[in-house]
Amino acid sequence: MDKFKAYVFNHFEQVLVLTSLVSILFVHYFVYQKMAFLNFYYLPVLLAGFFLGRRTAVLFSVFCILLVTIFFITTPQFFSARGGTFEISISLILWGSFLMLASYVTGTLFMHKERGIQDLKNAYIGVLEILSKYLESTDRYTKGHSIRVAQLATEIAIAMGFHRTDVENIKAAALLHDIGKVDVSIDLIRKASKLTIVEKKAVDTHVEKGVNLLKSVGNVLSEAVPIVESHHKFYKDMEKDNAKSLSSEAKLGAYIIAVADTYDAIVTDRPYRAGKTPAKALEEIEKESGNQFHPEVVKAFKRVYETKISEFEDNVAPFKV
Repeated sequence: MDKFKAYVFNHFEQVLVLTSLVSILFVHYFVYQKMAFLNFYYLPVLLAGFFLGRRTAVLFSVFCILLVTIFFITTPQFFSARGGTFEISISLILWGSFLMLASYVTGTLFMHKERGIQDLKNAYIGVLEILSKYLESTDRYTKGHSIRVAQLATEIAIAMGFHRTDVENIKAAALLHDIGKVDVSIDLIRKASKLTIVEKKAVDTHVEKGVNLLKSVGNVLSEAVPIVESHHKFYKDMEKDNAKSLSSEAKLGAYIIAVADTYDAIVTDRPYRAGKTPAKALEEIEKESGNQFHPEVVKAFKRVYETKISEFEDNVAPFKV
């Protein structure tokens, strides 16, 4: 049942279009005056154009036209109220032409809208990457960390079948997961020895500070805020608390960034220790599956690791900056 709910949520637009089409087909089959019902087919076609794009909308319109043609051939008596066969055929041709035209125009508008939104998102992600590089430029040990975490988190989210919008939210949150460190003493960030308990607590406040910074920009980063806020929490603790204030997507986003962040931290050199091998990092993360990390996220990370093993082994982090 949970998988079904997740599928419906992740493919809501497709389910909506198909449901509307099936409902109209069902009603159309039983109504007596079929010609009078034809304009209802505009609903699934326009929905397909608005949500799924031009190609899908045109295919839907062709499918609807074929079905109505079959109705006309098999049950011509239900179309006879509008005149003879010739008049009905002309009406169906005009209806089908306008249906295809509507699907094409709506789908084209959708493509232009999507292209504009994607350009804005690309610019937005680019600005975040520049910001991350700038923030980490003062410390050679963490230089490029946020970008590597974002790239690995994106790969894990894709491997888990996340919707594109959720993947982009996770990438944005990963780029900004350490943003609060701008309000932490640079001396602590650069310290060459292990931190004391007091110093560690001071550094740990970067999460809260980062969340406050992100909230200050309004709704632009609203989807990333809960992910950043929770990415340091253990999977076991979050599940125990039930974290009702978080959506399932935000929780999974936090779990994904937790794995990506930990991997990069393990394999990267620190002032007080050398980085470990990718294989050792994978082993340590698998050991904490079900405790610190979400088991399904760990499995997805392992799939990414096995697919890109040469990239992991050739570089300290799996992706070049």
